[in-house]
Amino acid sequence: MNKPLYDFFTQDHERVEGFLNKATEKPGEINMDYYHLFRTGLLKHIKMEENILFPAAQKANNGVQLPLQAKLRLDHGAITSLMVVPPSDDVIKVLRHVLKLHDKLEEEPDGMYDVCEKLTAGETDSLLEKLRIVTEVPVHPHNNADYAMQSAIRALERAGFNYNEIIKT
Repeated sequence: MNKPLYDFFTQDHERVEGFLNKATEKPGEINMDYYHLFRTGLLKHIKMEENILFPAAQKANNGVQLPLQAKLRLDHGAITSLMVVPPSDDVIKVLRHVLKLHDKLEEEPDGMYDVCEKLTAGETDSLLEKLRIVTEVPVHPHNNADYAMQSAIRALERAGFNYNEIIKT
């Protein structure tokens, strides 16, 4: 089946994950150039979903929010908060865990991408055009302050994740 929006977003997942894999190739070492590409790529991906895909699907759904939208937004908040703090082995482990579960909700059959694809079928070309010109999200240097990490932990909890439990596994 032809699924251009699904393909666009799943290929972007792979692209962004590739940067994270390159950033963490050497155990105990994080390549900050690749991590920067991961960080900006991931934030741009979230921006595309939140500003273009989800609103278009909701509009096509008579203005009613899609069932997965609230959960995915909470995940986006948690993921974004982890982009604020400096990367560490623990932060990377939590990111990988959250992204694995988050991406599954989007990519699985009848997941968010399939639902959005069906709802917006009449405007696929227009949406792809808008998605291709989305700009990167400007980023600040990482915040080393304890409150930034505590804020990330609270955002993870709101999304249903326990930072300390994840790093123990």
